Amino acid sequence: MTRILFVCLGNICRSPMAEFLMKDMVKKRHMEDEFFIASAATSTEEIGNPVHYGTRRKLAEYGISVEGKYAALLKKSDYSEYDYIIGMEAANLRAMLRIFGSDPMGKVHRLLDFTDKPRDIADPWYTGDFDTTYNDIYEGLLGLLEHIERG
Repeated sequence: MTRILFVCLGNICRSPMAEFLMKDMVKKRHMEDEFFIASAATSTEEIGNPVHYGTRRKLAEYGISVEGKYAALLKKSDYSEYDYIIGMEAANLRAMLRIFGSDPMGKVHRLLDFTDKPRDIADPWYTGDFDTTYNDIYEGLLGLLEHIERG
């Protein structure tokens, strides 16, 4: 089983969007039994809060629900629990490495580094642009799935 943890600052916009979109993608490929997918925050600011309405609304356009998801904090112990720990931007990676101490097994990546156009995913909390965030995350998830399938 491949275990993936998506990470952003607050775990209410980008990382839950990646979590639930990835769950939908692997389900449509009849691969859901091959994955465990979750998301977490590097900051305590939003812990316990539900997914941002912009993310909920954008995913609902595709029939994807985030029901029951509340922001959770990334823990040092998550490093040993997951195969891939995927941040949305460089700042997330710096915070993740501060929490983990190091990345000896090369598990920490930026989502769009799995594409032909590596870059950060802008935080829609600040931009209000959930469409671009969705498109970037979708592109990154396709690249990540291809990477995993290549083994």
